[in-house]
Amino acid sequence: MEEPRGQELVRRYTANYAIASDRMVTEEMILQHWELEKRLRKQLLDSSPTDRWQTFDRCYSQLFGELDWFNRLVHSDVTDLPSILHRNWIDIIGDPPARIYEIGSGKGELAHHLARRGFLVKATEITRERGQKWVSSHPNLSWGVSDGIHLDRFEAKASYDVVISNQVVEHLHPNDLPYHFLGVFSILCKGGRYILSTPHAAAGPSDISRVFKRDTPMGTHLKEYTYREIVISLRQAGFRRVHAVLRPPMRVRRMCQGHLKAKASGSYMAYLRMIERLIGALPRQRARRQAARASKLILFADNIMAVATKA
Repeated sequence: MEEPRGQELVRRYTANYAIASDRMVTEEMILQHWELEKRLRKQLLDSSPTDRWQTFDRCYSQLFGELDWFNRLVHSDVTDLPSILHRNWIDIIGDPPARIYEIGSGKGELAHHLARRGFLVKATEITRERGQKWVSSHPNLSWGVSDGIHLDRFEAKASYDVVISNQVVEHLHPNDLPYHFLGVFSILCKGGRYILSTPHAAAGPSDISRVFKRDTPMGTHLKEYTYREIVISLRQAGFRRVHAVLRPPMRVRRMCQGHLKAKASGSYMAYLRMIERLIGALPRQRARRQAARASKLILFADNIMAVATKA
């Protein structure tokens, strides 16, 4: 397979990570990122349950330490106001006050926005290379470090109204997903909700592999999931109601200045899983990716956003 090089490689990379066109990104930087993620992927997948957290902490500290420019540049092309960019989360979470625990907060943009809206937020990361140092302090916002899996080892049981994760579960070791959901279930209050967003497998890969025209993830997206897989695993963890979030497209959000609201719906989840089965019947990943892209016209969301409620 002929890989993109030169300006084509830079174009694909900056588009994939929403990096502003005026930022300096070179082919050498991208190739460094590509080779590093491939090496770290093997270490992450080869880790054992006993050394998992130490391995993930070390690997992600290395990733963001060696690619110090990546943290600064990623999403630098996003110009939407936080009130528009994070509106889907606000619509589903509802009004404050609520105690929110975020898993994998990254640079803390969403956590800080929620804190400013009046929510009591605890943001967390597995490595100190991301997190608190990237965002301004706020009295409603606290920070912590956890393994992202066994959450009841870090927090009291039934202590949060809402747990959120945005582009996180694809980075977990696939064997840990059930334990991650069990951990979320444990720290949620009765009636609490877990809201997650993650790339859909049919539309992927969504990590750096996409830049190099690969059909499967070869970077730090250790596994990308389907709606079916997410729903089954959440229900096995104890969640009885799992809905999909119907979201107005961002361009519509912009035109309507955020007045349209996202909505969680069981019927929409059933519809998405029906479309998913049709797409999944296609024999090649490239065809599935094209079908997922085309299915946006009939409201197939190729970035999963789901809400699981603790009965």
